[in-house]
Parts: sequence; C-alpha cells; structure tokens
Amino acid sequence: MSAGEGQLDTEATTAGLLAIAKDAAAAGAQVLATRNSDALNASNKGAAGDWVTAFDVAAENAVRAVIAAARPHDSITGEEHGTTRPEASSGYRWSIDPLDGTTNFIRNIVYYATSVAVADADGAWLAGVVNAPALGRVYYASRGGGAWLEEGGTVTRLEGPVPGRKGQILATGFSYDPGVRSEQAAVFGQLMAGFADVRRLGSAALDLCLVADGTHDAFGERGLNEHDFSAGALIAEEAGCWVRRPRLASPLEGGPTDQERLDAWTCAAGLELSGRFPL
Repeated sequence: MSAGEGQLDTEATTAGLLAIAKDAAAAGAQVLATRNSDALNASNKGAAGDWVTAFDVAAENAVRAVIAAARPHDSITGEEHGTTRPEASSGYRWSIDPLDGTTNFIRNIVYYATSVAVADADGAWLAGVVNAPALGRVYYASRGGGAWLEEGGTVTRLEGPVPGRKGQILATGFSYDPGVRSEQAAVFGQLMAGFADVRRLGSAALDLCLVADGTHDAFGERGLNEHDFSAGALIAEEAGCWVRRPRLASPLEGGPTDQERLDAWTCAAGLELSGRFPL
C-alpha cells in the first residue's frame, strides 16, 4: 500500500461496507432475475465448460456501478472486467463474481448467484454477500458480525452443520481441465470416505453458503478463483465453520498462475471434519 492509501477511508466500518455489498449484490441479482433464454448470448471462454453470457457482463456492470458510486477510491477485481485500481486508492478492494454458476444459469438450473466481497489493505475479508435470486435467498456476513440468511422476509443466523449427524454430505466440484479432472476422479473415493453422499451443485459460492446454513456438512474443491470463494468463505467462517482459503497471489499483483490455482484447495466444514481434506 502506498503512502496515501488508507487515509481516505478512516470512517469505513464493516457495517457500512456490508450495506454497500448487499446493495451491489442486489443490483447484480436483479439483472440475473430478468433471465431470458433468447438473450443469453452465451460464448465459451476457452475451457469446454467455461461460459460467459450477456447477463454475466451486465450483472458485473451493475455491481461495479453501485460500488463506484459509494466508494470511488476502492479497487475492484471482477471475473469479467478484471482489475480497476484508482490512482488515489483507499486500500480497500472488492471481489466480484457477477454470476457464479453460469452453466446452471444457461440451462435454467436454480443454483446461481451474484457474489460480492470486500477486503482491507491487509487482505482481510470484511464483508461478503451471496445473492441467489432464483432461490430467493441472500446470504451475508461481516467480520465479527456473524453470518445470516434472508429468505421470505425472515432473517436467520447461520451456525454451520449439525455436529455428529448421520448421513453426512460432501459438496464438491470438478475442474474444466481434463488432467486435473482425472486426478480428482482418482482420489474421489478417498475423499468420500466417511461421507454418505456427494452433491455437485455447480456454484462454489452457494456450496460454501450451504455449509454455513448446515445443508452440506463439508465442501472441498480444487482450482477455484478468488472471486468464486471470497464472499462464501467469509460467510462459512462467520457461521463458525472451519474454512481454508487457498493462498493465491492477489489479482492486484497479477493473480496466481493457472497451475497454482489448479493445485489449490478451498474447503469448509464443521469443526469435526477440519482434518479431512488434502493440504
């Protein structure tokens, strides 16, 4: 952080940042709620299953507009538009995934969401929101403020999975990279040991939130980008879960190499399952 960074935002609070994150995620989710199969304009970003639609781009534009209006000196890193770093940076940075679960969105499968999180100059995540319009759910958390779910006009505090219950469920995902996917398949049986079943929903942000609300007992996946887990990991953490984020280079520093990202695990679980995942 340069000499002037951080001085513009001495009044920033986690509550204030969370309010902006909720507004920004709502703006993105509003775009997703207008889903029209005739207007998807889907295209492939390179890997066989890695898609982008007109809604991804429009949702990120909407999210960025809310953040920029409220906090013009903050940096923003997003899946579709990359990094925006103001000349007079505050030191705060927003991480945006405007549409986590794009393949689901294209096929009208309900597990997709807008994810928005903000970190301070030291990289500590302060607030995060995952807004899933097709589910009617808004998950959110702030550092030290707990994790919460808004659904149907009701707000519920999240406390993670029920300890020791039978029939535990593991959530995971699989890489678009064929080599990594083969490696995942080879160790899948070992990873599943002790679990009764597995779920693959196609949205890491929501998988993390479903650990936070106790639907899943654990989640582990290789190869995620920071914007995939930034909000969901904080929500799981604030729900009292064990969370392991990958140690990836910041997008402000160019981000990790593809291999570094593909090798890294993102995990969340009840405390009793904290030792179950590869390092």
